[in-house]
Amino acid sequence: MIDYDGRRFRNPDNDDGVIARYHQQGDLVWADFAGGRIRRGIVNGTCDAEGVLRIGYTMVLQDGEVISGFARSEPEHTDAGLRLREEWERFGPNAASGISYLEEVC
Repeated sequence: MIDYDGRRFRNPDNDDGVIARYHQQGDLVWADFAGGRIRRGIVNGTCDAEGVLRIGYTMVLQDGEVISGFARSEPEHTDAGLRLREEWERFGPNAASGISYLEEVC
């Protein structure tokens, strides 16, 4: 199992300053993030033996909009560190789905 405790990740396709700081106890994983147009965001989920995360997330944007969803994040090892391939789904009036990547910030 990958230990996510203390690791930080960012989306390399967005230069908005948002960095998520992860925490872990056993298979329980959580993170918090803010910056750019995100006032506050939080992630809660679990990590399996291969390091795959299954997480739910919520965030409050600067305009007050609340967004929630689910993601499955699969770790990939690169020369620069750990990268997460996220398959995500957003719920609600602006429902969407897609794939994004988070890169570890060392």
